[in-house]
This record gives sequence, structure tokens and C-alpha cells, in this order.
Amino acid sequence: MNLPGTRSLRARVTILATVLVAAAGLLLLWLAWSLVGDAVDAVPHMPPGTIVRVDGVDVDASTLAQHLRAHAVNRVLLFGSLAFCFVVAAAAILAWTFTSRVLAPLREITGTARRLSVESMGERIGDIRSRDELAELAGTFDDMLDRLQAAFDAQRHFVANASHELRTPLSVIRTELDVTLSDEQADEAELRRMGGVVRDATERAGQLVNSLLLLARTDGAGLAVRERVDLAVLVERAWAAVRSEAAARSLRADFSIAGAPAYGDPALLERIAGNLVENAVRHNVDGGWLEIVTQPGPQWSLLRVRSSGGLLDPGAVPELFEPFRRAGVARTARTGAGLGLSIVRAAVQAHGGTVVAEPVVGGGLTVVVQLPVGPGAAQL
Repeated sequence: MNLPGTRSLRARVTILATVLVAAAGLLLLWLAWSLVGDAVDAVPHMPPGTIVRVDGVDVDASTLAQHLRAHAVNRVLLFGSLAFCFVVAAAAILAWTFTSRVLAPLREITGTARRLSVESMGERIGDIRSRDELAELAGTFDDMLDRLQAAFDAQRHFVANASHELRTPLSVIRTELDVTLSDEQADEAELRRMGGVVRDATERAGQLVNSLLLLARTDGAGLAVRERVDLAVLVERAWAAVRSEAAARSLRADFSIAGAPAYGDPALLERIAGNLVENAVRHNVDGGWLEIVTQPGPQWSLLRVRSSGGLLDPGAVPELFEPFRRAGVARTARTGAGLGLSIVRAAVQAHGGTVVAEPVVGGGLTVVVQLPVGPGAAQL
């Protein structure tokens, strides 16, 4: 069955082809009529008053010439008109028929688009008989569907993981409240203990929500503020926030910090440095080490954070930049939401920079970030 859009296009193409053939036919008919008339006029005339015998009847030569001319022109008009009508009709039929074949791939594309839904994103047009612009359109449409399906799958996965992460602190809060409220002998100490557990759970939920909002703001969004910031200063601030935690775990920190300007959103740049330093401390091992390096460059500034930790599979390192992925711990870990490196990647990409990670021999992770030093560097 023809779809309304393709049927309208088919009719327009047929009408256009028919009109063009009709115009060409009328031009040819007019030329034939003119040529026949000129040819008859060019026949030598007999002297005036000459009588010729035609079928036993004497006829004036001039009258006979006019009759032959009119007869020839009329015959051209008659048969030319019949041929014109036949050609126009044939052109219309052929245009209608062949246009249907030409537009068949377009009908396939339109039909596939109409059948698609969130539940049937796996359907594709595939190879079509045509090898022209319609084939290119079909290939482009399939590529777009691949990207949409990947986006939908990532969204489902992200929502499922976010729901799981939020459910854990909410379950803790509900359990603590139910247990405490059902205990009629609960004293002040028990209520304070319950309050502390609820506070920790709500703090974790709040941190997760803030991380989700920051990731949503950063991922695919433009920068609202662009300023020049020194990465060395950001690293010092990030280290000051986790220094006590690092000391409690007996971590050895080595710094090679030089002034390294970066151009972009100060809040997001601070979050890049903060997340990398926090991950280096919190995903480390007791008594381990970490190294932080900043280097300036003509176009790009470098921030490298290298730390000890658990053994990592090199093939699984790229997955650490996906939401809710942690190095060597389950998704239900008590600390962190698995969004640190996801936020780092989104923020770096928003600045037009690059971020790569690789495992450390013996255990640990190295993350290298390059950020533009000016507004034009990201476009080079």
C-alpha cells in the first residue's frame, strides 16, 4: 500500500514528466506543421489559367495546389494529434509505473520509520535495491537508528543504576525508622544512633543527586562561563580536602606541580581536579602512594594523576568512565556513587579536551587529562 507522502510525490513526478513530454510533443507538432506547409509552398506553380485533368475532371492548377496544401497540412495535424495523444498517454503511464519502482526504497524507509518505537528500535532498513541517493539516505537513517538505540540503551542502564543507588540509602532510612519506632523502650541514645544513620544515608543520597545533576549539566552541554584557571591551584585545593583522609590511610603523595593554565568553566575544572584526586585517595590501598603532575604547554595543559590500588584488567579500564562503574568494588559500595570519572570525562569533553586512563603495573590507575589553554586550542 502506498503511503500518502510517497503517493503525492509519485503523482507530482508523473505530472511533471507528462507536462514535459506534452510540451516537447507540441513543439514537434508545430515544427512538422510548419515544415509541411513550407514544403508544399515551395513546389513550383503552373502558369495562371492552366488546366489539369484529375480523375477525368478538368481542374484549375492553382485550385489544385491550394487543395493539396490544405490536405497535406490537415493530414499532418490529424496524425500528429493522434501521435501526440498517444505519446502523452504513454509518458504518463510509464512515468507512473517507473516512479513506483524508483520510490520503492523511499516507501521502505517511511514504513520502517512508522513502525519504529522505543520497543522496536532494533529494526533496520538494510540494503536496498537502489544504489543512488535513496540508498545513501537509507544508510544514513540506519546509522541514526544505531545511535538512537545506543542512547536509549545507555539511558535505560543509567536510570536502572541510578534507581539502585538511590534505593539503598532510602532502604536504610526506612529500616532504621521502622526498627526504632517499633521499639517502645527506645531511649535517647537509640534515637541518636538512628539519627546518625539516617543522616549518613541522606548525605549519601544528596551526594548522588548532586553528582547526577552535575553530570546532566556537563554531559553534552555548553560552557556557561569561560575563564583562565591555573590547574596547579585547583590541585592544591583538591588535596587540601582529602589530605586528612590520605594521612589516615598512610598514603605517600608526590607532587610535581607547575603553573598550568586552562581555559573554561572554573567550577567544572575544579571538579575535574577534585574527582581525580579524590579517586586517587579513596580507591587506593592503605600505605599506598599517589603522584600528581601538572604541566603547561603551548596549546594544552596536562594533568596526570597516578596512584596505587587494586589490579585492573586493561580491557575494562575504558568502562571506568561509564556511570556507576568503580574500580575493583561492587556497585553497592558504601562510598562513592561511581560517577567520578563519568563527570571528569563529560567535563573534559565539554572543554574540548581529552582524557585517557591506563592501569599501573602491579595495581593502580593512571589518568591523564589535557585541557586547552585558550579559546582557540580546542578547535585545533
